[in-house]
Amino acid sequence: MDSSDLEDILSAVRRFVRDVVIPAESEIEETDEVPARLREQAAAMGLFGFAIPERYGGLGLSVSEEVRLAFELGYASPAFRSMFGTNNGIAGHVLLEGGTEEQRKRFLPRLASGEWVASFGLTEAEAGSDPGALATVAVRDGGEWVIDGSKRYITNAPLADVFMIFARTTPGVPPGKGISVFCVPGNAPGLTVGPRDKKMGQAGAWTADVRLDGVRVPGDALIGEAPGTGYATAMRCLAHGRLHIAAVCVGLAQRLVDESVAWATTRRQGGGPIAGHQLVQGMLADSQAELMAGRGLVLEAARAFDAGEDTTMGPACAKYFCSEMVGRVADRAVQIHGGAGYMRGVPVERLYRDARLFRIYEGTSQIQQLVIARQLTRGRRPPASPEAAR
Repeated sequence: MDSSDLEDILSAVRRFVRDVVIPAESEIEETDEVPARLREQAAAMGLFGFAIPERYGGLGLSVSEEVRLAFELGYASPAFRSMFGTNNGIAGHVLLEGGTEEQRKRFLPRLASGEWVASFGLTEAEAGSDPGALATVAVRDGGEWVIDGSKRYITNAPLADVFMIFARTTPGVPPGKGISVFCVPGNAPGLTVGPRDKKMGQAGAWTADVRLDGVRVPGDALIGEAPGTGYATAMRCLAHGRLHIAAVCVGLAQRLVDESVAWATTRRQGGGPIAGHQLVQGMLADSQAELMAGRGLVLEAARAFDAGEDTTMGPACAKYFCSEMVGRVADRAVQIHGGAGYMRGVPVERLYRDARLFRIYEGTSQIQQLVIARQLTRGRRPPASPEAAR
């Protein structure tokens, strides 16, 4: 995309987030729902398809461009971004990474326009951090597939028009093998969505369990040319998603720093603003330094991702560092606000609860540690023992 076009998009989103979304945050928190007017405006701005190529109706942002947009989106209530994040991220990328060209042409324009909201159906009760252990099964029956199983914590499930459902299609093979992904309509007979989960934070971002009881889909609902490629597709989708979430964390950290500075420079104690107190200055400085480190890490990891130099280590490092970083920044923001920071209705109290989820989804911090360590040690042989050297 031309740099001036990108700057125009970023400027428009920045204004929209600050002038429209932030004033609606209290409404979102109180009603546990993103207002329909915001969804309509987001669709009109192309936000349901910012990461989908232009030939399929999206904006076609590169990862380097996408993370800059996510910096802006992350500044407001995470529920707003979550509403269309799955279309662009882990659900839309199932089609981009694993779908046929015919499937991309058929489905992606509906995701990019916001006509459809998509959900990514991978997580199960006993298959979260280890998706290779999933128990949902799909069995071929003539020209159809029959899917049975259940999914847990599925984002946008109560709203979803279509689900990308991962299921085991080949029994008796190692974990991670024999898994396929299917495009399942939200109104398919046998598919039921449970009640909305009651969460600690991120009100308005709906999650729920999904049950599939003998759900029949046609043969062409299988994403890709052949079964068995779903696990690899999921891993590629998650790598992209981790960079996006890292960038959202940077945006949220910027909001928390701004809220902290605004409070510290106006709240008076001991005859002057608390920003004059050195220990408060220390917390502000720590948060700003970590924010800048996170932003730099995301931008470099996105550049390397686009260049094909690193699609694993960088996303894992960025997601790990930034999701942990925003938690620390949120904690300091509450501390700087003092008693006010613990009160409902104060933005940093809500953002503190919202930030906690980022260390869990799209791969927990502990999973990112494993990915990073495995990348560091891959192909390295341990040093020979003294006995072997003799």
